[in-house]
Amino acid sequence: MNYIDKITSKLIKRPLSIIQYKTILKNSETFFDSIDLETELLISNGYPIYFSEEHVYLKTTENLIKDQVFCVVDIETSAGNPKAGQIIELAAIKFKNDVIIEEYSSLVYCDKIPQKVQEITGITPKMLENAPPLRSVLEEFKIFIEDDVFVAHSVDFDFKFISDSFKKYHLGELMNRKLCTIELAMRTINSHKYGLKYLKENLNIDIENHHRAYEDARSTVEVLRTSLAKIDQDIKYTEDLIEFSKTADKIDNEILNNPKV
Repeated sequence: MNYIDKITSKLIKRPLSIIQYKTILKNSETFFDSIDLETELLISNGYPIYFSEEHVYLKTTENLIKDQVFCVVDIETSAGNPKAGQIIELAAIKFKNDVIIEEYSSLVYCDKIPQKVQEITGITPKMLENAPPLRSVLEEFKIFIEDDVFVAHSVDFDFKFISDSFKKYHLGELMNRKLCTIELAMRTINSHKYGLKYLKENLNIDIENHHRAYEDARSTVEVLRTSLAKIDQDIKYTEDLIEFSKTADKIDNEILNNPKV
C-alpha cells in the first residue's frame, strides 16, 4: 500500500476532500478494486482516518497528546525476522494522559528457540508448551491496538516484525501511526546512551527482567512518560509529537560528564 505515504503526507497538512481521496486511490495500486472496501481495509489495519462533511481527516492531527491513546509494545522473538523465526512473547500497554489504561500480554507457542535467545530472555520451549499459537495472539493484539499510536523502543523492528507476521497469517498489516521512544528520548532526555537498559539506569526505572516483553514495555512507558513531561507546551497534537521525535535537534550530550545526569 505505497499510496499510504502520499495520503498521510497530505492529511498531515490538511483534510482531503472525498474527491481528492478517491482520486489518489483510483490512481494507485490497491488491494481491492472497490474504494469503499479498500477504505474498510485501511481502517481495519489501524489507519486512523475518519470521514465528515465530504472530507477525510487524520485523527492524529486533531488528537491532543493528552487525549491520545499510545499503545506501547514490546516483543521477544526466536530470530531477527519472521522468515527465520517467530514472536515468542508479546506485550502491549495502553497509555493515555499519564495513566496506564489497559494491558495485554501473552507468551506464544514455539517448540524451537535458539540457546542464545533462551539465555537472553530466559524463555524456554517448556515455558511455551501450553501457550496459545501465534495466529491467536496476533488476532487478539490486532483487536487490542485498534487505531492507537504504536509506540516502541526502536519502533521499526517491532512494527515491521508484527506487521510481517500479520501478512504471513493473512491478517492484513499494521498501518497505525508510530512513535519511537529512542528518537523521542534523544530529543528530551540527557543520556550518553539510549538503549532501554541505560535509560532505565538513568531514570531510576526499577523494573527487572530486562528482555521480557511486558517488563520492557512497562519500562518503555516510563521513558515515554518522562519524555512527554519534557516537551515544549507548543507541541500539542499527536502528529506534532511524531514530527518532533523525528526532526527536532537532538540533545547535545558532549558536555555531560556523568551518564546518569
